[in-house]
Amino acid sequence: MEDRDWLILNALYKHKNITKTAQSLFMSQPALTSRLQQIEKEFGVTMVQRGRRGVDFTPQGEYMVKTAEEMLKKYQKIKDDLLNMENRVTGTLRLGVGFFFTKNKLPTVLKMFKEQYPDVEYKVIAGQSKAIHQLIFNQDVHIGFIRGDYAWNEEKHFLFQDTLCIVSKNEIQLDELPYRPRIDYKTDYVLKASIDNWWAENYSVPPLVGMEVDQIDACREMIVNGLGYAIMPSMYFHENLLTKVEIKNKEGKPIIRYTWMFYHEESMQLNVVKAFVNFVKQLDFQKIL
Repeated sequence: MEDRDWLILNALYKHKNITKTAQSLFMSQPALTSRLQQIEKEFGVTMVQRGRRGVDFTPQGEYMVKTAEEMLKKYQKIKDDLLNMENRVTGTLRLGVGFFFTKNKLPTVLKMFKEQYPDVEYKVIAGQSKAIHQLIFNQDVHIGFIRGDYAWNEEKHFLFQDTLCIVSKNEIQLDELPYRPRIDYKTDYVLKASIDNWWAENYSVPPLVGMEVDQIDACREMIVNGLGYAIMPSMYFHENLLTKVEIKNKEGKPIIRYTWMFYHEESMQLNVVKAFVNFVKQLDFQKIL
């Protein structure tokens, strides 16, 4: 086995497709296929089987993929430890970040941190908070920025909060909502549950969903053009032309959505992680737009 073989197995398991795997690794398909055959020959097993829908892994292949994940983590830890021995803030900082934070907060944060620590590089994985929670739980990233209430028994730091609002182009009364077209968007299950629970507490009929979109940014554009209303966190909107009505729970309190920084205590042994965590703790995120 060569070092690159672990990357090949990891990428093939992710894509389940020879062509996409070869493209992601900047290899030709014949070279990738040849290397897979060499690995199978070396161990005397069949790892993958090709089907009409892509690649399927045999039990032996599944075992090799699991080993590949462990080997890649060990390799990354060796690199991190060696860089840490120099007592400098350097190396690659691996971040898992929600879509909103990636677009609206992270660029400014990384720019300011880079000015203080120019030798640091970044690997950023953007996704919904549920996926980021899994990444930080598995220690695939050093730090996770997560919106919503997710269980976490390790270190975390509160960053900022916003409230859920009815957002529309024109003024709208709450008792009119069941009869007005609503625009829904894909989001994590924590936010969706908060919205659904509030609706169930206040209305006996389902919402009149007139449109469904993939991204919340697309939802915002539809609202700006007067095509309906949506229920979403207040920080997604800064336009003065839009109307926002804060919704409240049964106790009459705003429904708050929190944003956190999650990390593992042991990762603070790395200079780059410790420096970044301490840097983030000093920031006022309400002022970062």
